[in-house]
Amino acid sequence: MIYLDNAATTYPKPENVYVAMDKCMREYGANPGRSGHKLALEAGRAIHNTRELICKLFNIDNPMQLIFTCNATDSLNLALKGILKPGDHVITTSMEHNSMIRPIVTLEALGVEYTMVQCDVSGMLDPTRIEKEIKANTKLIATTHASNVTGTLMPIEKIGEIAKINDILFLVDAAQTAGVYKIDVEKMNIDLLAAPGHKGLLGPQGTGILYIREGVVLQQMKEGGTGSKSELLTQPEIIPDRYESGTPNTPGIVGLGAGIEFILKEGLDKIQKHEEALTGYMISELQKIEKIRIYGPKDEKKQAAVIAINIGDEDSSEVSYVLDKVFNIAVRAGLHCAPIAHKTIGTFEQGVVRFSLGYFTTKDDIEKAVDALKKICDELEQA
Repeated sequence: MIYLDNAATTYPKPENVYVAMDKCMREYGANPGRSGHKLALEAGRAIHNTRELICKLFNIDNPMQLIFTCNATDSLNLALKGILKPGDHVITTSMEHNSMIRPIVTLEALGVEYTMVQCDVSGMLDPTRIEKEIKANTKLIATTHASNVTGTLMPIEKIGEIAKINDILFLVDAAQTAGVYKIDVEKMNIDLLAAPGHKGLLGPQGTGILYIREGVVLQQMKEGGTGSKSELLTQPEIIPDRYESGTPNTPGIVGLGAGIEFILKEGLDKIQKHEEALTGYMISELQKIEKIRIYGPKDEKKQAAVIAINIGDEDSSEVSYVLDKVFNIAVRAGLHCAPIAHKTIGTFEQGVVRFSLGYFTTKDDIEKAVDALKKICDELEQA
């Protein structure tokens, strides 16, 4: 199969990810932080090693400020619900995923106010529009780094400057960029960074991260066993324990660490250039097909490796089905859990067919996908 659904989850993973997870399960699959024996201690060291690797990737000083979660949705819920209280105001954008929008809308019912800044039809954001929406009670600016629908990159460094100048916290959803683009939490003034482990970070599903800048305090979303301060009947305040109740996903976190080791060894520049080159090539080839409509910036320097298209007025799900069943090409169609983004680009009724490329995508994969689309268009022309 030609796999072009990396925005949902990257596949395949680097070989060292499979090896590391298998070794963890077979050789030291004990409960980290809960016992003092050799296996538990080795599991604890493996988890801490992943924290340190993540810190190296994002220029985080203190590994204890890195929280492990189940996925990016988990991370965003903890960030938003842990920070925002009744009377607070949050600014977000019209290109967000439901994992950002739904918690914010839920908080509105509890007295949190929000403003959704409109992006243009290609998904681009003018950061001055965010600045204009700042109010006395604005507590947080929350944006994606890149749209999961069009790949459109947001100017997060500029937004970070705006947030810092105005003493407002800044939350970034890096679901489509972590592991591909350089993200420096210090340089970009990011206070909270959420990302899944199973996309660009090349780890397994069931893993996620949330960076919390030192001094930023969130209300935890759950209480329970942490392996620390067991004499207390209340949740310990030490970090990361405060936000990591229950047994961690040790094999998953170890696999995530292996994915990041692969990224650091290959180099972010190499990974980004590969994905940019293929994105630019696919866009240029698709632009030659008359019936295909491309959404987003149509520029590999302004978007992540996500390309959204439609063939005339054809149902996007039907096109996706044909690509899968006839051409053995995996893509994703529909609204991609981002209805407001689709309204922004004008595809709410039709949805789009989304091609999302990854580090293991080849030029041959792109050529076969483009050829398949040409054949579909030809069939429609003859029908």
